Amino acid sequence: MVGTVIERRGHQVETAREGKEGLDKALQFRPDLIISDVMMPGMDGWSFVRALRAHREMSLIPVIFLTALNKEEDRILGFRLGADDYLAKPFRFEELDLRVERVLRSSDRMQQNVREMSQDDGAVGLRGDLGQLGVSAVLTILEMERKSGILVLRQGPATGRIFMKEGRALAAFFDEKPQPRGAEAVFEMLTWREGRFEFTGLEVEMEDQIKTSTTHLLMEGARRIDEAAAGLG
Repeated sequence: MVGTVIERRGHQVETAREGKEGLDKALQFRPDLIISDVMMPGMDGWSFVRALRAHREMSLIPVIFLTALNKEEDRILGFRLGADDYLAKPFRFEELDLRVERVLRSSDRMQQNVREMSQDDGAVGLRGDLGQLGVSAVLTILEMERKSGILVLRQGPATGRIFMKEGRALAAFFDEKPQPRGAEAVFEMLTWREGRFEFTGLEVEMEDQIKTSTTHLLMEGARRIDEAAAGLG
């Protein structure tokens, strides 16, 4: 039913019955948007999104969860794992239409930001709202573009800084507190769902305190968020 409604809006749709098939088709067709359930046989929706984000070329594809799980902790987990929207069943198709168009517009803006940053020789290469473009997506863009500089993240009174060299996070800390630092600071920033970010491109020469790729850093951050949510449940 969802596929039929979306096709009537002029979109081409590929369907899959469960997560593993969905991941294989996503890798094959490279969609502009993915709509996924959470409770599926084999690979559930949480595992599906983690596996999807592990592929660099798939890490920025927007995902909408469409699921009967409507507890607040389920929604928070979905967003922290990298979902772009979350719609609980039962739902109205008119609302799904609005969510799809909103996410696609946001994705278009993000792709434009990526294109502008790849062409920009100026100091400030990327800035925006963490509600529209999450920390994991920003780090993925910087990794793909192999950017060097400082990423400043602000949420309320808190300010975090991540130093990047050719797409790798070398160091991270908070302005207001001495700990955590390094990878632990990045893991905390990955939980931020609102605020602002700004990346300033410049040469960074400093000791690598994190010592892992940005991809592995994001995967470990997603795993920790998942474990924390499971513990609360």
